[in-house]
Amino acid sequence: MSYTLAGGARFEGKTALITGAGSGIGKATAIQMAREGANVALFDVSNERIVETEREINAIREGAARAFDVDIADPVRVEKAVLEAVELFGGLHIIFANAGINGVVGPIEDLSIEDWRQTLSTNLDGTFLTVKYTVPHLKKNGGGSIIITSSINGNQRFTSFGMSAYSTSKAGQTGFAKMAALELAKFRIRVNVIYPGAISTNIDETTEKSERLKQITIPVQFPEGGQPLANGPGQPEQVADLVTFLASDHSRHITGAQIVIDGAESLLF
Repeated sequence: MSYTLAGGARFEGKTALITGAGSGIGKATAIQMAREGANVALFDVSNERIVETEREINAIREGAARAFDVDIADPVRVEKAVLEAVELFGGLHIIFANAGINGVVGPIEDLSIEDWRQTLSTNLDGTFLTVKYTVPHLKKNGGGSIIITSSINGNQRFTSFGMSAYSTSKAGQTGFAKMAALELAKFRIRVNVIYPGAISTNIDETTEKSERLKQITIPVQFPEGGQPLANGPGQPEQVADLVTFLASDHSRHITGAQIVIDGAESLLF
């Protein structure tokens, strides 16, 4: 599939680093930013999805994208890939810390310490490492924008039963984003966090549900559709619209914000 520049070129001359770029929200955002002139460093574990994302974006503009094989919980691999991206594209301006997993879902007593650590390591440590190793390059450029994908779970609602590790990691991302927003403001680096609700992505592939999950679930009666505004899950492109706004100069006075994008899902209960 090929694309042409659309909606202006808000990101011409800029480079965006996007984690979890092989599918879902990350892929949709990478494509949209490339359509608006950005070069994009695609961070994800090496698989056919990330290769296809790179291929699609380079159909927009040859050399606009490069895929990097990165486990965001591994500090060595994150730091190495960041340095390679900077060397390739000449700098960084936009960081979208988006990668994450659901992990193991089940009663607290059923979760092993390994289950707990894997979810927090990917979601929370991964966010920290992404920001840690990219901030020096944003400072060098005189500023930039960081967007972190959290969730309504752990922030707006707590009825995703069995997701104690996931919700803890998502609440932690919010605290981290707010601290980072204050710390980095004087360097003209903005940090905002988004709270998607249910979005049509492949994150459920990373979910392992305990056989005893039903024992802790409290029934919740949803209206038909689950998301009143959309009558169903949101689309990655809708979240990409929000992320590109926060990445652009159109949001130059917004930092430390928590923005819900869930079609009113979290207002139901």
